[in-house]
Amino acid sequence: MKNLKLTAIVFASVFVGFFSAISFAQIQAVSSKPSVDKTKYSDDFLSQILERVKKDYVEEKSESQLIEAAASGILSSLDPHSSFLNVEDLKEMSIHTKGEFGGVGIEITTEMSVAKVVSAIEDTPAYRADIKSGDYIVRIDGKSTYSMKIDEIVKKIRGKANTPVKLTIYRKGEKEPLEKTIIRRIIKIKPIKSNRFNDVAYIKITNFSEKTFIELQADLKKLKTQIGEKNLKGLVLDLRNNPGGLLDQAIEVSAGFLDKNKVVVSIKGKAGVLKEFQTENDQFLVPNLPIVVLINEGSASASEIVAGALQDHKRAVIMGSKSFGKGSVQTIIPLENNQGAIKMTTALYYTPSGRSIQAMGIEPDIELAQASIEKQKDLDRDSEADLKGHIQIQIKDSIEKTAKSSKEKQKIADENIDIYQKDYQLARALDLIRGIGLYNSIIKK
Repeated sequence: MKNLKLTAIVFASVFVGFFSAISFAQIQAVSSKPSVDKTKYSDDFLSQILERVKKDYVEEKSESQLIEAAASGILSSLDPHSSFLNVEDLKEMSIHTKGEFGGVGIEITTEMSVAKVVSAIEDTPAYRADIKSGDYIVRIDGKSTYSMKIDEIVKKIRGKANTPVKLTIYRKGEKEPLEKTIIRRIIKIKPIKSNRFNDVAYIKITNFSEKTFIELQADLKKLKTQIGEKNLKGLVLDLRNNPGGLLDQAIEVSAGFLDKNKVVVSIKGKAGVLKEFQTENDQFLVPNLPIVVLINEGSASASEIVAGALQDHKRAVIMGSKSFGKGSVQTIIPLENNQGAIKMTTALYYTPSGRSIQAMGIEPDIELAQASIEKQKDLDRDSEADLKGHIQIQIKDSIEKTAKSSKEKQKIADENIDIYQKDYQLARALDLIRGIGLYNSIIKK
């Protein structure tokens, strides 16, 4: 997928709808006569329209501009993710898949003729400005985005680094539009972030770019060394606000957690199943250890493929909120003579059990909204040991073991309270991993 060839390339877009376009107008009947049978349009129907626009339109338009507009109109009328890509678009798309680009760090699609935010990439200007999944961008620097082509919206949001762009946001639940002035930056996305939470490994995948799986393996190896393989209780895989990415990376990540000959995802087009992707080896990343996958409304495309595969094969507990529901496959078909390419929706993604991701999303096993919990102050309570005349059992070894265990539990408890305040969903995931580990250790005794 690194190079565009003169063959169809299956491409699960990193940026859901970044290059989608909106058709310029809808043709309406102006007569009470029966509608014309479209199959009777002559071969030169579009040529006539182009010639008339060139001749009589109030502003000068080149033939190239009109032809590109016609191609964009045809493709963008199909769905929000089909579009015409000129040479510049193709170059830009190649940069995106490598994980570095300019802008504010938001992924967008189109809905109701305006731009809709899929997610704000973590640690970007948009994320820090509290842009959320589901926000509608109704104005850019005071100019309405209604019926504006998506590539034009993208160009307006982008600009030189360290310059401001003002976004007017409509957010459900807010009485008034939100005004966000964001300073543009050069966006460099690190696909993997990792952390150790005592005895649990934490991996966050921000997107599925070319090096995602390689970096996932490297970070997980470091965590195993730090924690100790015998002490490792499990893994939290965080796919929240992950807008997707390359299909092959989603398959490799899923395969690392599944056994041999397991279906990861299938692609179905007009003729039925186009292809079924299966694992080639047994799981090797965290074999047989509990996994919790965190998702939310900003999880889309490739991240939904991973969550759906692990859920259907009962390899992980999915926790959080329903995902975005971007389950369509875009095929890039380069045109001859370096005239750009067609990006067209040619199929839909299905999970191993046959569920469609498109518009449905992935439902979590445990639905969990974000919240915060504060630590309660210690209360002065009596116990059996405080009662007069209580029976004392002086066993040195027992006391030492109890003290050591209590110290370790207190360390985990303090860590959890801190996480509960910062990230409630993550704290619940860590608790679940430890709970499963404790249960397994009990039933084995």
